[in-house]
Amino acid sequence: MDSTVVTHSAQSIISFEEHFLSNGLRVILHEDRSASVVCLNIAYHVGSKNESIQRRGFAHLFEHLLFDGSKNVPRGAFDRYITEAGGQDNAYTTEDLTNYYEVLPSHQLELALWLESDRMLEFGVSDISLETQKQVVKEEKRERYDNSPYGSVSIRMNRLAYRDFPYWWAVIGDMETIDAATLQDVRDFFETFYVPENAALVLAGDFKKEQALDRIRYYFESIPKGKSPIIHPIFDEAESQAELRQIVDAEPVPLPAVFYGYRIPAEGSRDYLALDLLTNILSSGDSSRLYQKLVYQQQVASEVAAYLDGREMPGLLYIHALHRDESGTVEEMERAIEEVIDTVAEKGVTEQELQKAKNRMEARTIAGRVTVQGKADQLAHAALFYDNPARVNTILNEYAAITTEDIRTVAKRYLRRQNRCTIVYLTSTTHQNEEV
Repeated sequence: MDSTVVTHSAQSIISFEEHFLSNGLRVILHEDRSASVVCLNIAYHVGSKNESIQRRGFAHLFEHLLFDGSKNVPRGAFDRYITEAGGQDNAYTTEDLTNYYEVLPSHQLELALWLESDRMLEFGVSDISLETQKQVVKEEKRERYDNSPYGSVSIRMNRLAYRDFPYWWAVIGDMETIDAATLQDVRDFFETFYVPENAALVLAGDFKKEQALDRIRYYFESIPKGKSPIIHPIFDEAESQAELRQIVDAEPVPLPAVFYGYRIPAEGSRDYLALDLLTNILSSGDSSRLYQKLVYQQQVASEVAAYLDGREMPGLLYIHALHRDESGTVEEMERAIEEVIDTVAEKGVTEQELQKAKNRMEARTIAGRVTVQGKADQLAHAALFYDNPARVNTILNEYAAITTEDIRTVAKRYLRRQNRCTIVYLTSTTHQNEEV
């Protein structure tokens, strides 16, 4: 595809230009001269859902490896180059994408372009890097999931909520599959997914667009396309028709807790936006419905929360509550949560509650755009998830269009017991007779 351009007006919340290089690389430029910094953000459309079952955790392991050497950058030098230039860099991996970014003084843009193009250009990971990063990732798993109270909840919930689709395993992977990764596996993964046509490059900050695009072409346009088309898995799992329930009594936790996970539509759909506002109404602030019911009125919980785990394909809505007493019963918290949900599904919410949730959503979205890194991340996300970076400038209008009837409808449609996975954590002093 030849280089093409779509220009969006300066009146947009995030003004940008979009180009496609001849090798398929999507380039998005957001010029912001308010500070002498730039952010180079490259998002690859690959996450844990693109792994094989034998290589669970591979996308996240690969993220670590790409900081540990490339064709012309020796092991350990990537971070040092960025730090010595006065910048910072990081990355993250999800079920659906892997994102890398550098924030630097604007006169160091060429360094960032060289570093990112070099690790897209050619495989350069060594055996010692692979073995080292395996140990780093395994230690991260121990710290965040295995040895943290309630740390296993997302792993357990995914395995309940998804039967065959690769969302059922954790992004971090499993010890045995991390250990099993070979250097050839790493090379194959790189050659399949780390190709220009599977990436979006976003440059945000202090630069001149024509000059920046010229340098991007210089560094990236000669990188060849992948050797074969990338095929993403298709979600075709039917909804559950009965609650799935698991009791955890072998992990040390300070308080009894209940976690609900409800299957919800893909991120960005109208129902998803309504559910996002609903979770805000349910648990944001002391006046929220769950907080009022469980913490203030009935005084059965010390903590309550509702939030979305949004994904490119159907994700999960979580509701959880921690008891206020280590010997308390989970049933009383569950009854209170279900009373709140039933009330919303039957009677809806007030206009005032909905407006407050929309205000919070607007504040959260705008706060994410204060820095060039935040704006670059949102543009890259919209490009990969929606194939439309311009959606960053319409999403608040979409939230604003949600009505109280939409909220009632999604509560009734998705927050059903039959659509729920439940995980209960018991303490050593809790006495409860439940079947797994």
